[in-house]
Amino acid sequence: MIPTANSLEGKKVIVMGGSAGIGLATAKAAAKKGAILTIVASNQQRIDSALGQLPENATGQSVDLSKEENIRNFFTNQSSFDHLVYTAGENLQLTDISETSISEAQKFFTIRYWGALAAVKYGASKINAGGSIVLTSGIAGNRPGKGWGIGASITSAMEGFTRAMAVELAPTRVNIVSPGIVKTDLWGDIPEKAREEMYQQYSDTLLVKKIASPEDIALAYIYLMEQSFSTGNTIVADGGGLLI
Repeated sequence: MIPTANSLEGKKVIVMGGSAGIGLATAKAAAKKGAILTIVASNQQRIDSALGQLPENATGQSVDLSKEENIRNFFTNQSSFDHLVYTAGENLQLTDISETSISEAQKFFTIRYWGALAAVKYGASKINAGGSIVLTSGIAGNRPGKGWGIGASITSAMEGFTRAMAVELAPTRVNIVSPGIVKTDLWGDIPEKAREEMYQQYSDTLLVKKIASPEDIALAYIYLMEQSFSTGNTIVADGGGLLI
């Protein structure tokens, strides 16, 4: 089969947050299309486990994404590449504003927002012509629920940042994926029974009548890397969550 003009065959893809969840699913999906993967995360054990699920030409590197200098050093040591995907984030927590610790809330921005900003700052100049950046937000900014003040703030900030970078970094394409509820370890701080009840509640409510797997969401990242005409766009993958 002849590859399409913007095929991932032979393209170098860096996935930051690629050791688990949506990031790992995206790395796997890109590898199936012939991409050469580098996954980045903070936990070496999880990186090693993830590499066992990827082709032999995939590589991994442990980087603390909460520190700008670590991200700068990582990209300084990278050769040019084609696509940057940023999915990194810590376990999710829901907190009413009256119970929100400002200092703790600031920490949630460290990896999800400032880490992404640093990745773009130091990685953009290494992206080959025709390449792209794909970031991550979430539907909390469009339809927040009770306790979603911090999550809604981060996702809204990420989408605004994406549009600004699409203008600033053109012709490099910069887009973002906005998932709904996804079954990943990021919900691990919620007790198992409550977590399963949450999944079931959303499954019953969503138009597609199921909760997304990481593999479902990974397809949005693949699309944004492979297509060649969208930039500054948010792809919502939420099972119809914004319509209910």
